[in-house]
Amino acid sequence: MARRPARPEKGATTVLFIAGFGPIVAEPTASRRLYLETLGLDFGDPAEEYLHTEKLDGARAFGLWPLTQAAESCFGRKDWPKELPTPQAWLEFDVDDVDRVSTLLEERGYRLLVKSRKEPWGQTVTRFLSPEGLLVGVTHTPWMRKG
Repeated sequence: MARRPARPEKGATTVLFIAGFGPIVAEPTASRRLYLETLGLDFGDPAEEYLHTEKLDGARAFGLWPLTQAAESCFGRKDWPKELPTPQAWLEFDVDDVDRVSTLLEERGYRLLVKSRKEPWGQTVTRFLSPEGLLVGVTHTPWMRKG
């Protein structure tokens, strides 16, 4: 008999929204290069050690993506390649031009796992591993855009 998923206990807290997310940075120079210089995120004073912003709209989706599905999305197979770090999280940035950002990422030496691919559900995505080991996507997600 299949076991039913656990339900929150009566009276359990209610999560209202994602208040923050960001990688834990072991290599600040590499991370600054990606997020500040390549993706152009506005962190205010770039001289600060702890870079953060509240100017970027919040998450429109939160999901528990099985590694087998992430591997299939990136490599067309259910196992993650042993020669690559296994990602612990995924992060997607919707951008103005996926092709342009993909080219910029390649020019700056990032290994793209998927490049400007239109998914069956209509999203266009480029995926790569960040210096922190996150599976990062730069995307165009039509249904999440305003107007």
